[in-house]
Amino acid sequence: MNTHMLAQLLVQLIVIVGVSRLIGRGARWVGQPLVIAEVVAGIALGPSLLGWLWPDAMRWLFPPESMPFLKMLAEVGLVLFMFLIGLELDPKLLKGRGHSSVVISHSSIIVPFGLGAAAGALWLYRSLSDPSVPFSSFVLFMGVSMSITAFPVLARILTERGLMQSKIGAIAIACAAVDDVTAWCLLAFVVSLVRASSLAQAGLTTLFAVLYIGFMLLLVRPFLARLGARVASREGLTQNVVAATLVLLLASAWATERIGIHALFGAFLFGAVIPKEGGLATALIEKLEDVTVVLLLPVFFAFSGLRTQLGLLDSVEAWVTCGVIILLACLGKFGGSAVAARVTGLRWREAGAIGVLMNTRGLMELIVLNLGLDLGVISPTLFTMMIIMALVTTFITSPLLRWMYPPEEQARDQLAQPPDAALTPSAYTVLLCVSHGQAGPGMAVLSRALSGERNDANLYALHLLSPERPLRVRAEAPLDATGGTGAEGGAGSALTPLVGRAEKLGLSVRTLSFVSSEPARDICRTAQAKRADLVLLGWHKPLFSQTVLGGTVHEVMQEASSTVAVLVDRGLSQVRRVLVPFVGSRHDRAALGLARRLFKQSGAEVTVLHVTSPQGAGTVRAQVEELFPQDEGAAVKLKVVRHASPEEAALEEARAGYDLVVVGVGAEWGLEDKLFGVQRERIVRDAPGSLLLVRHPEGAPALAQGQGQGQRQAQGATPDAAQAVGARP
Repeated sequence: MNTHMLAQLLVQLIVIVGVSRLIGRGARWVGQPLVIAEVVAGIALGPSLLGWLWPDAMRWLFPPESMPFLKMLAEVGLVLFMFLIGLELDPKLLKGRGHSSVVISHSSIIVPFGLGAAAGALWLYRSLSDPSVPFSSFVLFMGVSMSITAFPVLARILTERGLMQSKIGAIAIACAAVDDVTAWCLLAFVVSLVRASSLAQAGLTTLFAVLYIGFMLLLVRPFLARLGARVASREGLTQNVVAATLVLLLASAWATERIGIHALFGAFLFGAVIPKEGGLATALIEKLEDVTVVLLLPVFFAFSGLRTQLGLLDSVEAWVTCGVIILLACLGKFGGSAVAARVTGLRWREAGAIGVLMNTRGLMELIVLNLGLDLGVISPTLFTMMIIMALVTTFITSPLLRWMYPPEEQARDQLAQPPDAALTPSAYTVLLCVSHGQAGPGMAVLSRALSGERNDANLYALHLLSPERPLRVRAEAPLDATGGTGAEGGAGSALTPLVGRAEKLGLSVRTLSFVSSEPARDICRTAQAKRADLVLLGWHKPLFSQTVLGGTVHEVMQEASSTVAVLVDRGLSQVRRVLVPFVGSRHDRAALGLARRLFKQSGAEVTVLHVTSPQGAGTVRAQVEELFPQDEGAAVKLKVVRHASPEEAALEEARAGYDLVVVGVGAEWGLEDKLFGVQRERIVRDAPGSLLLVRHPEGAPALAQGQGQGQRQAQGATPDAAQAVGARP
């Protein structure tokens, strides 16, 4: 590749990724999965839009001589993506799903396959196929292309709707897994027929494919199981392990390409045989997903868009044919799945939801169609019609599902989970919100100090997943017992450091993880559902702000009905000496209430710093004694200093070697929760140790810290009061 072609490819990548992300924002606003935006972006950059509106720009951006390089890059991206799909396909999904899943999965393949094959044999072969294409290959390909369900898109929709562990979600994900495996096996057989020069060669190709599958299952899979155990028990996923895995992946793709059933099948098979236990599969997804999905996969969509020519549908007859294909696709997939679901005993509304979900095609359909076009099985005109069919069936999934299976139906259909006997209803409850792994250990140390030696607290660790990363959502995670939108129990890698430190400290932490497109709102909903006394956030710098209390932190502080605290961790390893700057605001009183709990549970030494004139010391002492009973108040050190700047005075005292500074949000300390801020707060920037920034909700009933929700209810608190936490006003 010369310098000019490299520069051309770089410009193409910039445009492709940029347009995909831009349109993706719009897709999210209308409730559509990102794959819709990426397909539309690809078509927009092709002859159907850009080539029609500005032909010179398209020829400059995608000159014919650059297409082979773009195609090769797209092929590499597909190999990696099919490997990721195989990694995500857990055989456990197929266990224990019952009679319904078996019947529905078979019906969702057989009925659309039959309709597609019949349409190809009786109609489409004569009107839209090249006479040189073998009749049997065309008919079989049409059947396979109609029976595809997009497993990754379906998983994304289920997790976004909180349906992954509902009854219909469990059935749909199991059926989609069966569909994926069956469809790819059928497709491999069709490809072997197309590439074979005779029936004997086709039979030989099929035999080699079966032998290769046996080799992968009997020899390669046990080796990968040992490799996964080694990764889990030793140093983790090193570069050598990643290199070895990629070499094996490429070798598997090469082997199936040489056998004659396409490299994509080898990549998918290799991912599928990697054991899902031990963490190897999850770690590989973490390593490879972003570069594959964000950079390489949009190249495939753009390449597909460049091959999609809406101008070929230049007559009423062509558009009618396209409409009939869409109708047959929906009738076969939706009708076959819904009727089978109804026969197995599901209600019509549940059966309809199953049919809508199984009618999702998306990316997997595009892969199959591009393969058919490359092999010459389908014409460019039929390729365009099938692309439109894939777009329409994917686009209608979300709105149809909302109409057919509204939230009230979903609530009736949640799978029940037995209560956890280890949790104490009246205990102090903390929701630990972890956005990245680095925040976990410090939060575990603080949780130990809040719980005390008797573990007198219920601890929940919450990690929210981006809706743009569906492959990181483990489908087998149990349902959140609260009936909320997510899954409980499946701790992702972001929670691993927190859980590891908690185990060393002897803490019991319940993990929660689910997909969220509105993190602040879902944090507040989870806190309310868990009856949290304290919402503890780990800090990271907001993207468009300099303030610690901006972005999602600001939104949580504004919406939460519980006390919210942000931990700025600078190596917190113990909580023995605690400083509380105090002027008497409700936030200061909440901070002092937390300090009281640290004193009671872990015996921390508490120092209250009051910046004012000495004459105000008596008032401060009265407020301290109001929160600390007389026998406890003697243990609190009260320092009263005169200083023009309370913030500067707090900083000077913080340099005296405190483990933790607990400070209420307020302008006097240079802390204000604003969505945007251009200057980072000085106390956060210059304090030498860890800080806990505390905000008590405005208007919420304020009670002494240390009382759990159950205790307050027992004392006759109102339902609203039971949701609030803090110190006395």
